[in-house]
Amino acid sequence: MASVETSTKPATRMSAPERRELILAAASRAFAVGGYAGTSTDAVAREAGVSQPYVVRMFGSKVELFLEVFRRAGDAIMAAFDAELDKLEADPHRDEIWDALASAYSELVTDRDLLLVMMHGFTGGAVPEIGAQARECMSAIYQQLIRRTGCTPERAREFIAQGMLLNVLLAMQAPEHAHQDPALAELSSCAFGDTLGPSAS
Repeated sequence: MASVETSTKPATRMSAPERRELILAAASRAFAVGGYAGTSTDAVAREAGVSQPYVVRMFGSKVELFLEVFRRAGDAIMAAFDAELDKLEADPHRDEIWDALASAYSELVTDRDLLLVMMHGFTGGAVPEIGAQARECMSAIYQQLIRRTGCTPERAREFIAQGMLLNVLLAMQAPEHAHQDPALAELSSCAFGDTLGPSAS
């Protein structure tokens, strides 16, 4: 009878950066569900499979952890915009630019965790640190649009307003329930175009 080989290779330990990423991913999921007020560091720890004291040692406090998660969501949006703008010549009058940015954004915010973290951040102004981070995020996106496209403040405002409409529709799960209301279906179809596929119409 052949002997069964057993592996003597030791289990790979996660590095500190890997553990940090694990906790941030877990925090994104937890904050997306419970928001800032309804989520404890203990809930994040359970989601990540680590101890609560470890979460606190790594991030310092719940508000610092939320700010990091919120900051990463904002950075993801700006990185998606930069990736599209790097492919195109700056010209605010070209519909191609705005179509590319709109498509990139609408695809990105179908990540429900990212979407809800952004929504919780934008509505969390009662917590001073979160309010400051939300204002910084909005200002950075606005400046990015102005700087990289050369558009007017009015055009940047229109684009951001459309993005906020997408956020609200997704947060209320309008596309999933559009079949229950023809007007909602029409609004969702107008807002998202083909991004969400035929089920949204």
